[in-house]
Amino acid sequence: MRQVSYAAVRQSERLDALLAPAVTALLTIECQRGVVGPYGALPELAAAVRESGALDRVAELVTAARAAGATVLHAIAERRPDGRGANHNARLFRAAERLPVQQTAGTPATTLAGEIPLADSDFVLRRLHGLSPLAGTDADALLRNLGIRTIIVTGVSANVAVPNAVFDAVNLGYEAVVPADAIAGVPDDYTQAVVRHTLALVSTVTTAAEVIESWRRRGAAKASASASASGERH
Repeated sequence: MRQVSYAAVRQSERLDALLAPAVTALLTIECQRGVVGPYGALPELAAAVRESGALDRVAELVTAARAAGATVLHAIAERRPDGRGANHNARLFRAAERLPVQQTAGTPATTLAGEIPLADSDFVLRRLHGLSPLAGTDADALLRNLGIRTIIVTGVSANVAVPNAVFDAVNLGYEAVVPADAIAGVPDDYTQAVVRHTLALVSTVTTAAEVIESWRRRGAAKASASASASGERH
């Protein structure tokens, strides 16, 4: 008989408590064609998210979240054609202005990657400035109106936007959950270090499979309870 460790059971119980679909939102960060697409502005990052399988796992989580009844939000970074309102106060922003692919509003670069089809039930959060997928958008108001308590953070990059989203979520009072295999950055060893030495201190670090399994357990328990109740009525 396979032995299950006490720590593993406690982790599963904690995830189940955190990930109740009615109070959980899955956030995808910059999983847009102009960033993670094969012809994106940052080829090294696009290669990392694809070759690691992170983008596929984000897509799997999106599908599972919808099936479970959790909220799905997509954070898109874009800029006006004239660049007005965009930041210029860091080297990152100035370098982005010189990239061959621009995240211009209304262009294919600011649409979701093909692996992640958009559903009518999803929310799309677009920002014209800053580094954070949460600050400067309608995210907090929407999440509070929806009764959300837990945010699952996925996407890119582990260098900037992902940690920023986690910090903002925690500062706003949400529980943050990070499936470490559903985020990516460059280089890969830096991503691993950020997860271990930073994100693990302020969020629940897990895997995409564990998140999906938690929702599967909840669905199975709900189905079993429904079947029992139906049997009792008959």
